[in-house]
Order: sequence, then C-alpha cells, then structure tokens
Amino acid sequence: MKLVFWVGFWTFLIDQITKYIVVHAMSLRTLGTIDVWPPFVNLRMAWNYGINFGLLAGDTAIVRWALVAVALVISGAVLWWVHHEPGGKWQKIAAGLLVGGALGNVIDRILYGAVADFLNLSCCGFNNPYAFNVADIAVFAGAVGMVLFSPTKKPPEKKPS
Repeated sequence: MKLVFWVGFWTFLIDQITKYIVVHAMSLRTLGTIDVWPPFVNLRMAWNYGINFGLLAGDTAIVRWALVAVALVISGAVLWWVHHEPGGKWQKIAAGLLVGGALGNVIDRILYGAVADFLNLSCCGFNNPYAFNVADIAVFAGAVGMVLFSPTKKPPEKKPS
C-alpha cells in the first residue's frame, strides 16, 4: 500500500502544481487561451462542471457535491480492492494514479466549483474541442491499469464424477 500512497501523492501534487502554474501564474483563467505549439499543443481554459467531456454537467451545488462524493467513494473502493486483492507493482501504480487523479479533481470542485481543464491537443487536421488536465490523464491511465494489472480469480475446477 506504500507504493499506492506515494504514486497517489505525487500524482495529486503534480496535478495541483500544474493547475496552479497554468491557471494562476500564467493567467490562463483571465487569458482563456495560450498557444504553446500550434496546432498540436495549446492551453485552453475550460471549467468542467460534469464528468469526462462535460457529461452530466450542471453548475449546481447538488451536481458538484454529488460528483465529489462519487469520486471519494470510487477512490475508497479502489483502495479497498487493492488492499483485499493485492496484485503486483503495476496494479499498485495504477491504483495510485487513479486515486491521486481523482483527489486532484475533487480539490478543484471544492475550491472552484468545477474542474480546471487546460490541455488541448490537436493533430493532423483534427481540431480537438476538448481540454483536460494531468488528473484526467492519471484517472484514465489508472483505470485502464487496474483492469489490465489486477489479479484474476479462476473459477474452481470441477472434478469429474
């Protein structure tokens, strides 16, 4: 569980530091857009009141606190899962990424009322309308990793009668 804690801690910290630098120090909150390496990498301020891609978005206290509660319950369930069905190192890293990212977005919802998204990547003539953040990357990678790297239980073999 120590590995889960440290991966989660560093994921959370990197997420919050990048958000602070981009949103506040670089004033993306005011500017709205900063072209870093157009059209491939851009910073676009987006306040996400919902879940991925703005689904279930609603700028209401009920939605905000419900999403905070869901993220905390999922984080708790992942920690319980890893504690009770421990897998290898990669499962623990995946769990840490998922929990650290989820908690990073929870802090955004508490501080701002929405998740601060700012990374916008486009390529090859495709203009991506969506923005995301470090926590979103960590949650996605962690969820995929939990599926791929968690131990699987085999059903008991039936004895021939």
